[in-house]
Amino acid sequence: MFKRLGLYLQYDLPLPEALRLVQYAELRGFESVWQAERVLARDAFVALAAFAAATTRIKLGCGVVDPWTRNAALLASTLLTLDDLAPDRVICGLGPWTEREAARVGVDRQRPLLALREVTMALRALLAGKVYSKRGEIVNLNTAALDMLSDRREPRHIPIVFAATAPKTLALAGEIADGALLNYLITPGLSAAAVDELRRGAHTAARPLEFVDRPQLIACAVHRDRAVAFDAARRFVAGACLTQPALMHANGMSAPLLDEIARIDRESGFEAAYVRVPDEILIAVTACGTPDDARRKVSDYLDAGATSPILVPLCEDVRFMIDVFTDPFLV
Repeated sequence: MFKRLGLYLQYDLPLPEALRLVQYAELRGFESVWQAERVLARDAFVALAAFAAATTRIKLGCGVVDPWTRNAALLASTLLTLDDLAPDRVICGLGPWTEREAARVGVDRQRPLLALREVTMALRALLAGKVYSKRGEIVNLNTAALDMLSDRREPRHIPIVFAATAPKTLALAGEIADGALLNYLITPGLSAAAVDELRRGAHTAARPLEFVDRPQLIACAVHRDRAVAFDAARRFVAGACLTQPALMHANGMSAPLLDEIARIDRESGFEAAYVRVPDEILIAVTACGTPDDARRKVSDYLDAGATSPILVPLCEDVRFMIDVFTDPFLV
């Protein structure tokens, strides 16, 4: 079975339900839980603090925060506080947002790679207990230092993982980050190409790829009835066709089909549009179907170079999905 497993929770899941799922995932041996954060929606760190207080072992990842809206020193202080609550269990996920997300809150998203680099360097120094000064384009700190608890003044080892899809972001992750959270709704072939970009960045820093963790987000719709699983996956993939057509085109969907789905959605609504997504696309970009179907697909991503699957549940019964990946005899 799978040695390392993660659970990714969307921001629209009620927090009491999310908390129960995190406790169950820990009980079943999952290594990590990741809380999604979206602009003007749920704050990942509040949710992670609740998860930390109710668990003892599972690692806690924010998936992901941007490098602009939180001052680097404030972000370091937040991570320090969460590490005080859950020592050595915190993972900092950083991501450069999209233009549309940034525009909604008046953020100038210019030079996102520089933003990731400057914030990463500042976090590393501050969490190591150093006094840090930087007058950069994104980070401006003057002899900043974290005020650590008197009984825990040692450096904090909090991995910094970039959410990366674009080649340059992947290369930067390979160069300076502790890992890359590989995107969902991509084929294992595109995942392998992403690992190649990570390798290129790692080579720049003269470090082996093995030093770069490669957790893979995987949209997972699993049910004993394959048709039920496919329907859940189809709805999710159709949403991506409407909001991220370039990504779905890169996965092999034709431009005419994407245009047709968008047209039907405009004219007749989503219920008429989503059914136009073909089964072969679902099978290509999600782990959908029966338990055996889903497990085989997840293995494909590991074969492509991912180090651990981070499962994004699409079906309502998330506990069943957790059981599927922790009980090899469940069919």
